[in-house]
Amino acid sequence: MAVASRRVLPGFSLSLGITLAYLSLLVLLPLSAAFIKAAGLSGQQIVDTVWSDRARAAYWLTFGASFIAALANAAIGFLLAWVLVRYPFPGRKFLDSLIDLPFALPTAVAGLVYSSLYAKNGWLGQFLEPIGIQGAFSRLGIVLVLIFTGLPFVVRTLQPVLENLDAEFEEAAGSLGASRWQTFRYVLLPCLTPPLLTGFALAFARALGEYGSVIFIAGNMPYRTEIAPVLIVGRLEEFAYAEATALAVVLLLFSFVLLGVINLLQRWSQSYGN
Repeated sequence: MAVASRRVLPGFSLSLGITLAYLSLLVLLPLSAAFIKAAGLSGQQIVDTVWSDRARAAYWLTFGASFIAALANAAIGFLLAWVLVRYPFPGRKFLDSLIDLPFALPTAVAGLVYSSLYAKNGWLGQFLEPIGIQGAFSRLGIVLVLIFTGLPFVVRTLQPVLENLDAEFEEAAGSLGASRWQTFRYVLLPCLTPPLLTGFALAFARALGEYGSVIFIAGNMPYRTEIAPVLIVGRLEEFAYAEATALAVVLLLFSFVLLGVINLLQRWSQSYGN
């Protein structure tokens, strides 16, 4: 009876065939085409394309801004998840729904809004520019929009874990004389570290591929505020399709590595919880 209940969908052969067809048409075929297109370049051409001064500057900015944004999201997302789970207050459900706004909002809209706010004559920029803080058309602006797009990943990863934490462990630690900080450090933090790392990795991966919001606030100046996806689009506009694909393959390979890390973190989180 238990075996029969697990076979609600069609048989294994049909289900596996549909799955493989989907993966082949929508995932494997495009990825294979990218590698084949990049292979049309000679070895020296590939090196000149993916390791030029401009490309290295774009990689440095892309990975650096993504890492900083993911760190900020880890800190802010942890605090937001903690407040939403642990403290009842008026408007909590509304605030909780706002967390998912970056999922529903087109990222280009976010880029336009942030560039308008932090421009020299914007609502915030008019106060920040005189003291030397340039929010729009700068690296700071890139980090800000990446924080906006990646925040939900940390919050939504931590919330279920916080909700399922047994309060008896905290009560037991308190009854044994542990302070609030000791309870957090030795009881709560070990349980929250795996999902926090997972949320950080997800936010980092999301930031690496972000394009729509960044192009409006970055200024897209080579060697200064040009991220790797913008460089790829620039190569496409120059009809240098093979070079653009070679740059895309670099990000793709790093994404594969990051995906493996995320899967390992998720397995670690599940095994820790069990």
